[in-house]
Amino acid sequence: MTKTEKSKQYDLEDRTLVFAKKVRAFMKKLPKTLTNIEDGKQLIKASGSVGANYIEANESLSKKDFLLRIKVCRKEAKESRYWLKLIDTEEKHELESERQDSEREAGALTSIFGSILSKSI
Repeated sequence: MTKTEKSKQYDLEDRTLVFAKKVRAFMKKLPKTLTNIEDGKQLIKASGSVGANYIEANESLSKKDFLLRIKVCRKEAKESRYWLKLIDTEEKHELESERQDSEREAGALTSIFGSILSKSI
């Protein structure tokens, strides 16, 4: 692995960590409705799983294991986007803007992992 590839690898590890942290910070600001609490639990799990599985992919023992972990990353990023769409910000502009930013980042991560998959097959 070249120095540039290692740098990109760790940039994506950092990016997925930042995504998970932003989701957690966002959740703390939301109205504590039953649906936000339940959907938020799912969102927190999915958003954290993106980065955790990416770390696992980078430590994979085989190409097959790597591809499986990257597929899980993509799946969890898609799932995060889904839960973000369900979150109720009660039309509070600042919260809605944060929700949309996180939704876009989940979409970008989905695309990145899809690209990694297509280049690795």
